[in-house]
Amino acid sequence: MDPLHPLATLFAPFASLRPAIAVHLAAALSALCLGPFILWRRKGTPSHKMLGRLWGGLMLTAAVSSLFIRDFHLPNIAGYTPIHLLTALTFFGVIGGVLWARRGQMVSHQKAMRGTFWGGCVGAGLFALAPGRFLGQWLWHHALGWL
Repeated sequence: MDPLHPLATLFAPFASLRPAIAVHLAAALSALCLGPFILWRRKGTPSHKMLGRLWGGLMLTAAVSSLFIRDFHLPNIAGYTPIHLLTALTFFGVIGGVLWARRGQMVSHQKAMRGTFWGGCVGAGLFALAPGRFLGQWLWHHALGWL
């Protein structure tokens, strides 16, 4: 790594991430980027279904990997903090959304997928940007130099 290259310096903290955090971060950021394309494009098309399966897989990967990320510094139960409640909601949202789509209950499917996107991606993402968490520390301190 070239110490003079600004991108190498900017992204250096990511090189030391534990595997569970790296997988979680990659899946969550990918789902966050893909979600709006699926939510706001035409429904029922083969591409919508294919991208929806990919998004659901990314969300489930983020949820499973979050079970291996624990924090004993924040208020917690066995290392699981309040943000882990979104893990359960993600499981229920994705699995419920798939089951409703298979049953043809598209209004319920859409509500589940939108709720999972807003709660599991956007909501959890906002929690992750708190100054004491890795992503928040990286953004606010390392990348922007604000805190």
